[in-house]
Amino acid sequence: MQQAREWIQSAASVAVLTGAGISAESGIPTFRGPGGVWRSFRPEELATPQAFARDPKLVWEWYDWRRGLIAEAQPNAGHHALAELEARAARFTLITQNVDGLHDRAGSRNILKLHGDIWNVRCQSCGRERRDLRPKLPELPPRCDCGGLLRPGVVWFGEALPPEVWERAEAAAGAAEVLLVAGTSAVVYPAAGLVPYARQAGAKVIEVNVDETAFSHLVDCSLRGPAGQILPRLIS
Repeated sequence: MQQAREWIQSAASVAVLTGAGISAESGIPTFRGPGGVWRSFRPEELATPQAFARDPKLVWEWYDWRRGLIAEAQPNAGHHALAELEARAARFTLITQNVDGLHDRAGSRNILKLHGDIWNVRCQSCGRERRDLRPKLPELPPRCDCGGLLRPGVVWFGEALPPEVWERAEAAAGAAEVLLVAGTSAVVYPAAGLVPYARQAGAKVIEVNVDETAFSHLVDCSLRGPAGQILPRLIS
């Protein structure tokens, strides 16, 4: 822990990669963990363009349920620790696979959202994207002012990551002196590829996770435990 703390304190450039684990500590169900099932559907059956084309109302009912859960959740100590680290670091980039917006609410500002944002809606017809922070939408599926069907502003299974966001994430990971990886199982690509990419570019990689991951044996420091407990100690 002490060595990792010193690496962070002395780094001129820090990048952070977060995953569902840090949000799970705030009570948000993960896709793959317990509580990740809605009705009799698996998330992989609903979070696809094909599912939306077949039954947009069903998909939106699921997202409406998720938005309601997220609205009741609060950023935890891990989220707040990363916001504090951003305020201290000379150069800082937070790369997240999460769509819940808890990093924003904790005060983080330089955030790259690889998988989009559940509080954004995008029109299938005109392409306009806007924020809608209402936990429950009055009409499902919602419609754009142009009359087109709105979809959640997230990246579904089978869709590519936003190219500009991904390019900036790669650049941040490649330029970082320290890459801090928190609450991610390191199985979802291409995001998981940022870990070896940063290490090959010379970064010290610090992992914080409750369980061992596919990259635990490759990182410079692997710390076991919840992000909400370890991150505040790591940046103190």
